[in-house]
Amino acid sequence: MFERQLGTGGPMVSAIGLGAMSFGGIFGPTDEGESFACLDAMLEEGITFIDTANIYGMGISETVIGAWLRSRRPEVTIATKASFVAGPPRRIDNSEPHLRAELDASLRRLGRDHVELFYIHRREHDRPLDEVVGTLSRLIEEGKIGGYGLSEVAPYTIRAAHALHPCRAVQNEYSLWTRQPELGVIQDCARLGIAFIPFSPLARGMLGDTPLPRPDDGFRGSNPRFTEPNFSANLARIAPFRAFCAARGWTTAAAALAWVLQQGDHLIPIPGTRHATHLRQWAQAATIRFTAEDRAEIDRLLPPGWAEGDRYGDHQLLAIERYC
Repeated sequence: MFERQLGTGGPMVSAIGLGAMSFGGIFGPTDEGESFACLDAMLEEGITFIDTANIYGMGISETVIGAWLRSRRPEVTIATKASFVAGPPRRIDNSEPHLRAELDASLRRLGRDHVELFYIHRREHDRPLDEVVGTLSRLIEEGKIGGYGLSEVAPYTIRAAHALHPCRAVQNEYSLWTRQPELGVIQDCARLGIAFIPFSPLARGMLGDTPLPRPDDGFRGSNPRFTEPNFSANLARIAPFRAFCAARGWTTAAAALAWVLQQGDHLIPIPGTRHATHLRQWAQAATIRFTAEDRAEIDRLLPPGWAEGDRYGDHQLLAIERYC
C-alpha cells in the first residue's frame, strides 16, 4: 500500500483508509470479534488510517477500536468527529464546551491522549465560523488533536475556515455515483494543501461484485437511491460496469476505489466495512492502473449524473451544505 500525506504538515498514511461507521451496527448487527478480524485484515493489507466518530453506534465504534488498539498496539492514524446531539430533536452543536466534552469522551473510549485528526461532523450555521475554528486551533495548541477537519461542507466554508487556521482534511461523499465534490471541493483542497477524504467511495455497498439486496437498515432503507424505482434502475446501470471489471480481472469494488484514488494525489478514500473478506476485495485498488481506453469505457458506462435519486432524503440533510 502506498502512502499519501494527510494534509500539509500532517502524517503520511495509507492511500486508502478504513471507515468504521459499520462497527457501530449502523448497517446491521456486528460484534467485537468480527470487527477485530476486519481491523487485523486492515493491518495485513497495509492500511494505517482509521476514520470513526462519536455517534457511530453512540460510542460503540470508538470503544471497539479502542479495545483493538490496546490489544494490538499498532501504529495507526486515527480520525474522529463530533457535532451531533442525538436529541430529540437531533441538532448540531459546535460550541467549545460540547466539542471539548465529546473529544474527551472519544479519547477515553479510544484509550488515547490525542487523535491525529478531529472533524466537526457538520457545521452549525448559526455559530460564527471564527469561533469554531478558534476552538479547534486551541485543541491543536494543547496537543489533543494533530489537526482539524470539516465534513459535508461547501467550497466557501473550506476557504473561509482555512484562512482562519490551516485545515488538515475535508470529508465529503464522493464516488462514481456522487460527483458533486468535482464542482469546487476537490480543486480547493488541492490548491490549499488540504487532504480530501471521500467517504462512501463504494456507493454505500452498491459497487461490489454481488448485486446488493435492497437494504432495510435505518439509514439506507429510506435513502432515495435505495428506494424503488430508483434502486432497481441503479442496479441495472451498475451491471455492465461489474462485467467490465470482471473481464479485466478486477473486483468491482477495487476498480471503483481505484477510480477515486486516481482523481488526485490528495484524495484518501475511506471505504467502510466490518467484514475482513470485503476489505480484501477492495485492497487491490492500489495496484490498478487504468489505460486511456479503460477510462473512456468507465465514463461511458457511469457518466456524471447517472445515479437515480438524491444521495440523501430531506430527513437526512441536517446541516449539510449544498452549493449547486
